[in-house]
This record gives sequence, C-alpha cells and structure tokens, in this order.
Amino acid sequence: MIGSAPLVICLGHVVADHSFWVEDIPQPPAKQTARRYSLGVGGLAANAAIAVARMGGRVRFWGRVGDDRNGGPLAEELAGYGVDTSAIRIAPGARTPVSAVLLDPVGERVVIAFRGEGLDLDPGVLPMETLGQAQSLLCDPRWPRAAEAALRAARERGIPSVLDAEKSEARLLATLVPLVDHAIFSVPGLQIFAPGTSPTEGLRRALASGAKLAAVTRGERGTLWMAEGMETPKETPAFPVEATNTSGAGDVFHGAYALAIAEGMTLPEAMRFASAAGALRARDGVTADRAAVEALLLSRA
Repeated sequence: MIGSAPLVICLGHVVADHSFWVEDIPQPPAKQTARRYSLGVGGLAANAAIAVARMGGRVRFWGRVGDDRNGGPLAEELAGYGVDTSAIRIAPGARTPVSAVLLDPVGERVVIAFRGEGLDLDPGVLPMETLGQAQSLLCDPRWPRAAEAALRAARERGIPSVLDAEKSEARLLATLVPLVDHAIFSVPGLQIFAPGTSPTEGLRRALASGAKLAAVTRGERGTLWMAEGMETPKETPAFPVEATNTSGAGDVFHGAYALAIAEGMTLPEAMRFASAAGALRARDGVTADRAAVEALLLSRA
C-alpha cells in the first residue's frame, strides 16, 4: 500500500521543458525543422520526484516557481504524477525556469537552460519541521541556500541524504558535498568539484570532505562508487539499452537511488536499482514504473 511506502523529500529545481526532436543537431548559424515537440515538467529534483512516485514511493517536492504563466501549470502537472506539491512556493515577481532541449535520433541532446529570475527565496519558507517524517532527502544544487539548510537538518536528525552533484559552480559543490551522506556526481560535476584529478581521486576527496558515499554516473560506462572504508572504487555496470532520449536519465537515477536508500537497500542493490531506472528512461524517454524496473533487473540477474 502506498500509505506504508517510505517518504522521500526532493528539494530543488522544476523547469518547463520544451523538447524538440530533430534529425541532427546543427552548428550555428542554422535553421532546423523539428520532427516532434513536447512541453512538460522537467528539472533535476522534479524528475527525481516523479521517479520516486512512479516506483511506488511517497514523495514531497520542495521547490519554488515564479508567479508567471509557467509556474502554476508546472506545479499542477507535477501533482498529476502523484507528487505532493504543497510545499512549492510562488516567488512574487519571479520568472520560472525554462529550457529548450534538442534531441537527435540516437538520444543525444543539447540543452539551453534559463534558470529563472527572482527565485532565491529564504529557505525559511519551507516546512523544515516536517523533515523528520522522511526516510530520505534528495537535493539538487539549484536552490543552494535551501539545500544547505535541509542537508544540515537531515544530518542532525539522522535522515539519509542524497545530492545530485550535477554541473554547478565549484563553490556550491564545495559547500554541499561535505553536508551530504550520498554525493552522486555527473562527470562534469566531479571535474568541477575535484579539478585535474582522476575519477577515483575525485571520489576520495568527496569522502574526505564528509560524504559517506561518493559516486560518478558515466552513462553507458556505468557508475563508479566508493563508500567509507573502501580503498578502491566499485563499478556498477550500465544496463545495455538503445538510447532514444538521454534527457532526464540522470535525474531518474538519483530519484530511484533516493527511494532505494529510503527502502533500506544495500549500496550495491541501490546502485543497480538506480542504474536500471536510468537506463529505461534513456531507452524510452519516459520514467518507468516499478514493475518495468524490476523486470529489467530480473532479466540481468
């Protein structure tokens, strides 16, 4: 029953995603005709929240939108996926984040992102007193003041936390990584956090800074990860799929991982579960449900 499912709080970014499917991604100056177009909810933490809901968890989204034409519809669409959006805050006079995503026939993409304006609300607007109801917390770096406050509160309460350490300013990652239990980087994010180092050394630096687990997702090359006490990293192979849309695959990975931690899976189990969820998103361009993820896991047991 969903009422007994673990609760995950996802804090961060929600975006109006304009997606265009094109034959190829041109170099400027150019014009291109899209084969297909869609408009929908996106964003690191928002996509992660949808993944949690699709895979059977309870999920609350903590974020903010502008009071423009995009904000309200985004919140409504997110709620339509089964996400509790009661803590979405509307910033007066602000502009909601928007992105344009170009996708070629093999799923590669170019993203043009506008991160919004006037959205840096004081984290005090969030119901931080309810954090203790959650079994895990996932943050992205797009609302850094709120992420810092929530990660500190989660650590004080002993609530497992996950950071989507995506490409961000170095100072933000330097602030947030020491506060989180599970720091999961993209390749660019790890390079920003630990410039000029190997992936293994970058993971070691994240652990030395205060994280309990550090990982880097590498698409079809799988995920490299290390936990406290490990001398060398382990590798979770990627599930081989034919990608059609890689947009959001990393976000879904993080959401599935946060749910796995909330459910009490072991680290190897959580990594494999998240990898399967991310692979299905890259293959189909939509977030899979729990049955599809478990079927893929069984097929590769």
